[in-house]
Amino acid sequence: MIASTQHDRYVREDYLRAQWAGMRTLRDGVRWHLIESKPNRFDFSSVLPMIRAARETGTQVIWDLCHYGWPDDLHLLTPEFVHRFGVFAKSFARVLANEVDEPPYFTPMNEISFISWAAGEVGRLNPFLRNKGEQLKQHLVRATIAAVESIRDVVPNARFVHVDPIIHIVPPRTASPELLKKIAGYNRATFDGWAMIAGELHPELGGNPKYLDIIGANYYVKNQWIHNNRHLEHTHPLYKPLWILLRELHQRFRRPLFIAETGIEDHRRPEWFRYICDEVDLALRNGVPIEGITLYPIVNHPGWDDERHCHNGLWDYCNESGHREVYKPLADELARQRMRLETRYEQADSLQRVEAFA
Repeated sequence: MIASTQHDRYVREDYLRAQWAGMRTLRDGVRWHLIESKPNRFDFSSVLPMIRAARETGTQVIWDLCHYGWPDDLHLLTPEFVHRFGVFAKSFARVLANEVDEPPYFTPMNEISFISWAAGEVGRLNPFLRNKGEQLKQHLVRATIAAVESIRDVVPNARFVHVDPIIHIVPPRTASPELLKKIAGYNRATFDGWAMIAGELHPELGGNPKYLDIIGANYYVKNQWIHNNRHLEHTHPLYKPLWILLRELHQRFRRPLFIAETGIEDHRRPEWFRYICDEVDLALRNGVPIEGITLYPIVNHPGWDDERHCHNGLWDYCNESGHREVYKPLADELARQRMRLETRYEQADSLQRVEAFA
């Protein structure tokens, strides 16, 4: 995806574009499959230009170590995967520590819950397993813990963002007591990846509160649905407001929290972003400390399934000189919401200072 959008070719220009829009913290991908194309041999030439572009432009990057990509010779559900992921994480941490002085930020394993479902339960992603979702989730938690430990050996002050979707499933009106119980379990399971990392669930995996640092919640238009039926729009009476989902997540773990991905395609981009900002504003006013919002993706890209031109970013494909056309309706909405939420954050900071003094 990084190559198909030519982000690797124009990474410095893309970071400067983001700064023009007021964004100095970005998520970006470390492509493990390129770095370790042969077992235990690391070539960081694909990521060094990105690290240096971030340093030169003053951009803070949260580095995704595994965002649905790993070396071709590795099978996801093997002990070797856990070991090799830890070694890779430590190797990258060393490279990063030699290039930057600031405390680094990492997302070890992107969307443990989603990839466990898609790759382990329903066979939609490599390695196309079925009915092994829970086993795979536990395995990826082990890999996450291995990566955190390996990185802290190199940079003890590293910070870690653990990203998963938050969802809400609504039972049908004719649901039996058994189905109601099952759906309640599905909704609770949205927390399971984080709970395993913290050692609250399946402590035999090695989880511990020290591993659960920052929580990133991914949220899209299809993250709420009626069981075995259609997804719900945020205007539907059965829809659970996002700010309440965020409050529940914060109350559950009491960790720093931000929206790690959100976006939508085509003309609805400004309207959806406005809804997300409305909900974050409500969360802040109700004492839920949301640290920020990640607009994802920042550039349009080819579709995952069909290579179609997805118009879901702030900028489009680039031309041969690296220029990308901005989608002005979303840029205008972003500017409005930045001003609005910055005021809200200033008010929240002032209130916290007053309460601390009192």
